[in-house]
Amino acid sequence: MNQTLIPPVRRAFAALAISCALVAGLAPAASATAAPAPAPASAEAGKKKVKLDASLSKKQAKVNEKVTLKGTLQAQEGGDAADSLEAIIVQQLQGSVWVNIADTTCRPNSTFSLKLSFSFSAVVTLRAYHPETTLYASAYTSSNLTLRVG
Repeated sequence: MNQTLIPPVRRAFAALAISCALVAGLAPAASATAAPAPAPASAEAGKKKVKLDASLSKKQAKVNEKVTLKGTLQAQEGGDAADSLEAIIVQQLQGSVWVNIADTTCRPNSTFSLKLSFSFSAVVTLRAYHPETTLYASAYTSSNLTLRVG
């Protein structure tokens, strides 16, 4: 049986060359996924503040029964109702993480309404969330909404 063994120095050099190639190939991808630079303070100061209020039509519902979540998005600094539609996201607390479960749109200084239903028995904690946009700062309801499903 004829076997040729690669000398240890050559093996180490090959491993080093492969490692360098991998690092060089991954470096551009890592920099592309890095967090963007923070926005300058002047851009942040130009955003209008909003207040988000919401309530549920019921505090208790049966499984698969529709419950209405109604709310308002109020611009705190003289927002105009002619502004673009703003996203409103309904989030559910799952463990210690807020998970998006539904969404709609709303004009500033206007109301929104969404119908929700759950196919399981549980006590569900919800909130409405408005993500930051180019015109408005982010906001969420000041108190969580609790719904008993079962």
